[in-house]
Order: sequence, then C-alpha cells, then structure tokens
Amino acid sequence: MKRSLKQFRYETAESLHIALFQIRANKIRSFLTALGVIIGIVAITMMGTAINGIDRGFDKSLAMLGYDVIYVQKSSWSTMGQWWRYRNRADLKTSYTEAINRTIEDNPNSNLLVAVPQMSTYQASVQYRDLTIEQAFALGTSYRYPQTASGDLSSGRFFTPTESAAGTMVTVIGDDIATGLFGEREAVGNIIKMKNSRFRVIGVFRKQGKFLGLFSFDNQVIMPLGAFEKTFGKKGFVTLRVKIRDQKQVDDAKAELLGIMRRIRRLPPQKEADFSINEQKAFKSQLDPIKNGIAAAGIFITGMSLFVGAIGIMNITFVSVKERTREIGLRKALGARRNTILMQFLIESVMICLIGGLIGLVTSFLMTWAIATALPDFPVQFSPALVFASLVVSVATGIISGLAPAVNASRLDPADSLRYE
Repeated sequence: MKRSLKQFRYETAESLHIALFQIRANKIRSFLTALGVIIGIVAITMMGTAINGIDRGFDKSLAMLGYDVIYVQKSSWSTMGQWWRYRNRADLKTSYTEAINRTIEDNPNSNLLVAVPQMSTYQASVQYRDLTIEQAFALGTSYRYPQTASGDLSSGRFFTPTESAAGTMVTVIGDDIATGLFGEREAVGNIIKMKNSRFRVIGVFRKQGKFLGLFSFDNQVIMPLGAFEKTFGKKGFVTLRVKIRDQKQVDDAKAELLGIMRRIRRLPPQKEADFSINEQKAFKSQLDPIKNGIAAAGIFITGMSLFVGAIGIMNITFVSVKERTREIGLRKALGARRNTILMQFLIESVMICLIGGLIGLVTSFLMTWAIATALPDFPVQFSPALVFASLVVSVATGIISGLAPAVNASRLDPADSLRYE
C-alpha cells in the first residue's frame, strides 16, 4: 500500500513536470488553446459579480425602506405603472393613522407598533439666498417619523411633538440639499424658502444614497404635516407608514392592518379593498426576473465559451498525442503503465485549463476593480465563492476535454508507436 502510494505521488509529480515543460515549450499554442477557458471564466465571474452586486445594492435599498415597516398606499408596488387600475380609488387620509394608533393602543397583542402619516410631493423648489434646488422631495409627517425611517441625523435634531402638532415652520433636510445650498457651512439654523413659506433648518440627515439607483433619499425636505399643508396644500401623495413588532411576522401584521383599514374605510366584506398594503417583497419579486435573465445570459455565454475552449483543448491534446507517439511507445517499452500515460495527458489538459482559469480570474478582478473605481456608487462584489467556482469549472473542463485524448494515448501499442514517423 505504501509502495503504491509512493509510486502514485512520483508519477503525479513526474506528469506535472512533463505538463509544465510542454506548456513552456509551446507558450503561444497553450495560450490560444486556453483562450476559450479564459473567456468562459471571465463570463462566470463577471456574471456572479453582477448578481452579487445587484443583491448587495438591493439589500441596501430595502434597508432604507425598513425591513419592519409596511406602507398603506393608493396603489400597489407589485403592479407599478398600471395607474389605471387605481385611479378611481378614493384618496387616503393622513388622519387614518390616528384611528390605527388608537386600535394598536387598545390591543396589547397587536403585531403593529405605530402608524405615521406622510404627505409628499416631488414639485418642491428649495431656495437659499441666490441658490435654488429644483425637484426636491418635500415630505410632511409627524414627530414619530424617525421610528419608521432608517436614516440618522448628522447634525441638529428632528422636530418635537409640540412642533409637529402646531405645524411649526421647521425642516430637516437631506445631505444633497444641505451640500447644494450650504456647501461646507453649517446648515442648521439657516432659513430656506419653499414657495412663499420660510423654514428654519433644525437638522440634516446623514448621507443615505439612492433607492435602486433611482430615488435619492438625500434629496428630501421633511417638515411637520401642518407646515406641509400650509405650503403645498392638501393634495399631496399620502402614505401611511406602519412599523411592525417582528419582521418575521409581516404576513400577520399585514392581515391585521388590512382588517383595521377596511373598518376605517367602512368596506363591506364582499367588497374589494380600495387601498394597497406594500412591503419589500414586491420589489424583490420584480428583481428576480432581472437576476434570472442575467444568470441565463451568463450561463449561455459561459457554456459556449467553455464548449469552444474544451473542443480546442481536446483537439490540441490529440495533436500532442500524435506528435509524441514515439515518446509514448518508448515509455511503454521501458515499463510505463497505461494509467501513467493517461495521467500524463490528463494532467497536461487540466493544467492548461487551470492556467486559463487563473488568467481569467485576474482579468475579472482587474475589470471589477476598474468598474468600482470608475463608478463608486455601482455595487460590485468579487467574492471568494466565485474564485472557488471558477477553479472547479476550470479543472472540470480540463478533465472532460482531456479524457478522450488521454485514453487514446494510453491504449497505443508500444511496437506500433516506436515505428511511427
């Protein structure tokens, strides 16, 4: 047993040595042979990097919405763009949150914690002295808003219950608004104008980024609901933000909130709900087809590249067997076993694929680094799992493409091989 193991190690080392010698002796041919594998590995890693980046960016965006917050709105997130389905629904009222909170207080076992009103518009123009920011997102809410929001303040404070109830003309602004109007200066304490109203800045949110690369949370101007209505009227888009006790019980929380809202809207049992309760799953269901499409395209490109690469490696290995027929015959005449010859050519094939895989990984890493440097907001992630998967695919491709030529070499007759010209 020990002798067999020692012999196996010796034959493996000798096969590796021969394989590396042949690759060095035919550098250009070996590189061109491995090119299909290189392209395939680049396709695998870039596809995986793209999917990991999408997941990472999506999770970051969902964290902005809050994993433990559900939203009552006029329309559904799962059918965004189909506005005609909801245009005849009655508008929501911010006063509904008072009824929801009373119901929560009366039920100590409620799955809900608190409801917060929100009225918003994208038509806000924010001015400070001679500087103006157009299309800011103005939002009117209550002092409880921070309980349902993920952002932290970098300076200042949020408005108090007294300021909220009185509709005091104060505001908390996003990082982009603060930077655009005040630059490096302190924003808190300054007066900004929206329409004909003057607001005192009392706080600035820490930079949060964009939601799914579209809507920026840093472009917000948040104020008490009463102040919003004085400035923009009562025709803003209404959302009821409801925080739940346990995000694992989101379905139970949604069912409870559905019942409360139906009672508030006085809907009979047989009538369809004229409102929607939204959560993050709606966005996730829309993202999955995109991810699946990227994965399918990547698998197709990878498969084609590896198939072409495998055919090329198989062809070159057959050529190599023909070129070294006399060498094979001589080795067999000196006592080399069939398994030894098979291992020699199989290891050579695997080595070409493995070197191609390593070149592909380096190329992918450099491409990922370049993308991350050029587009810092674009979520890319090169994970160790991709490295492992790429190396496994490289080795598997080498074994599959080199097996037939290696078997053919191992079956050559020593006498015929020695006579081969």
